[in-house]
Amino acid sequence: MDPTGTPAGPSVTVLVCAYTLERWDDLSASVRSVRAQRTPVDELLLVVDHCPELADRARGALDGVRIVSNQEQQGLSGARNTGVAAARGEVVAFLDDDAVAEPEWSGRLLDGYRDPRVLGVGGLVLPWWETGRPAWFPPEFDWVVGCSYRGMTERRAPVRNFIGANMSFRRAAVLAAGGFRTDLGRVGTRPLGCEETELCLRMAARDPQGVLLYEPAAVVRHHVPPARTDWAYFRSRCYAEGLSKAAVARHAGSGPGLASERAYLRSTLPRALARGLRPGSGTPATAAAAVVTGAGATLLGYAAGRIGGGAT
Repeated sequence: MDPTGTPAGPSVTVLVCAYTLERWDDLSASVRSVRAQRTPVDELLLVVDHCPELADRARGALDGVRIVSNQEQQGLSGARNTGVAAARGEVVAFLDDDAVAEPEWSGRLLDGYRDPRVLGVGGLVLPWWETGRPAWFPPEFDWVVGCSYRGMTERRAPVRNFIGANMSFRRAAVLAAGGFRTDLGRVGTRPLGCEETELCLRMAARDPQGVLLYEPAAVVRHHVPPARTDWAYFRSRCYAEGLSKAAVARHAGSGPGLASERAYLRSTLPRALARGLRPGSGTPATAAAAVVTGAGATLLGYAAGRIGGGAT
């Protein structure tokens, strides 16, 4: 019980994974945002992914942060697994090293765990465009820059999976499911992903009564640098997403593995295309071209992944 007589919530470890000194300013801002939470976290854990220089600098500059080195295969999945193994909290909350959490973030995530069926809680990821959103960049493709996108549910509701920049799980559930697959996901700047999708599918299959809860009031803001706002990155990231979805479908089956994607293709993208082509909509024609290009690149990557048999 807390001093008001309310049952105490679960303890929480916030995990931030980082791999390069080049994002030091972003990492520092991420750490500050966790320290500023209105609901204090029990532990802030930085997992450094095979970058000794970053680990040394962090130990000398980041007070109150527990720092460990990735003990698994290089990459985000291995770093996350290392963090989950080392965490002391009952809940592990993941925050990207280039994202900052709003002050209510931790409290909003933890509120979801009042329901014992809830295995995980994820939140809203808003883009912070360093140079402004490009006019051609459709909001339906904000997943390209690791953010929530138009077409997602906008209310508190069960979902299939979370966005990796803003998600949390009961630590015991992650361990019981076997953690993140290290043959999926990002290594350095290689834009593959979907390891969190595959983990969520595996957790749901293991516990059909469990709930993965989306809480849009738990907000983080994700830094989008200029390098991620050009056509070349957009196309390459869409292609990589297709490769990653093919890998998820191989592990989880194309039924559960692609259910959300089929709805996205049937409903979200046609509406985006119609809006871009409608005279007087205020949407530039290049946005419609981006919808077609993004969908085509993603489907091409998926086909290549299925034929080639590997996404890595």
